[in-house]
Amino acid sequence: MKRVYLITAATCLVILSVLLCCFKILNLNGGKDHLKIGFIYDNDESTPYTYNFSLAVDALEKKYAADKKDGKTVDIVTRSNVLDEEMEEPLRELASKESEGCDIIFFNGYSELVMKLAADYPDVQFCQTSYMDMSGKTVPDNYHTFKGEAYQGRYVTGIAAGMKIRQMISEGTIKEDQALAGFVAAFPTSEVISGYTAFILGVRSVVPSARMLVRYTGTWSSYNLEKAAARLLIDEGCVVISQHTDTIGPALACEEASGTGPVYFVGYNQSRSDVAPGTSLVTSRICWEQYVLAAVDALMSNKSIEKALSGHGRINGSDVSAGFDNGWVEIDDLNAQIMAPGTREAMDKAIEQFKKGKIDFVFKGDYTGINPDDPSDVCDLNKGYIENENTSYPLFHYILKDIVTIIE
Repeated sequence: MKRVYLITAATCLVILSVLLCCFKILNLNGGKDHLKIGFIYDNDESTPYTYNFSLAVDALEKKYAADKKDGKTVDIVTRSNVLDEEMEEPLRELASKESEGCDIIFFNGYSELVMKLAADYPDVQFCQTSYMDMSGKTVPDNYHTFKGEAYQGRYVTGIAAGMKIRQMISEGTIKEDQALAGFVAAFPTSEVISGYTAFILGVRSVVPSARMLVRYTGTWSSYNLEKAAARLLIDEGCVVISQHTDTIGPALACEEASGTGPVYFVGYNQSRSDVAPGTSLVTSRICWEQYVLAAVDALMSNKSIEKALSGHGRINGSDVSAGFDNGWVEIDDLNAQIMAPGTREAMDKAIEQFKKGKIDFVFKGDYTGINPDDPSDVCDLNKGYIENENTSYPLFHYILKDIVTIIE
């Protein structure tokens, strides 16, 4: 009888071992039912960039409130208005087991400290919005970068602006040589230059004679400087204004413009129809929710973050980008009251191209781009340029000759 019991026990142990192995292979025993998630913002939710990023927190709360029935929950901790040079203390506070003990932390700032300090906390995943060219970079296994391919949204909103300008020309509001767009920009980084170049190329796909004036503010967020720059652009004849800065200043400048005709506003990160209902035309945004939800879900399932993503452009296995094709970029709040006829159809046509993976038509044409920091560095766009080809951070940094004018 003892022999039977021993054989039965041994058989059960073998079966249990096999099942455990199967569970491990199928990833059924490595998942988690609770995560603590940290967010560090470079500003607060009152600014468009951080507001747009904070929508990922809303998406997490909604998803895991619904998932409680499945036993999965999250705790979310946020730190706002963290300057790059002040990053270390809040980062260590969120990562340290003696303090908040987060399992994963998301950052929308530009501090290099995130990459450097990730190695100190190998059990915590650090996910930072891409802030530099990651090609060839060696990073800790727990450090990740990501960004939506913003140039796609910029190009499509440029089409909307071009359609409006063409309508203004056809109605006699402006003459063809007055097809002038303006752009309020923070700094001459490649991210900013790539965005406004894609925007004017979208405009020119509709109005080939269109040109653009750019004014830099020297700061990411200053209501007074941004509004003043927009007003100057309007005084210089711009009939459409867009921005890569972080306040409502440019939108209000358009709404308050007085003169021969209206000046239309094209937004980024957050719709401005609330403060500029008569002139806010359309907005593009990066959908950070796509990455954040996938990364958290991967950690819940004990999977690699990158393998759980639907993005592309993976560099060193930890840098990911995507555009309209994977829902990482979207168009928001197209104003049906003021858009030109046919605008939605023209935008949808371009978006469909992006969704099919056809991206080589944006930075292409009979244009010469010149590096503002090195005039000998010239880019011939007859050959085309593929943005985000090797890194999630945009690298196009050329000023289009005779098309884009920088006003000092």
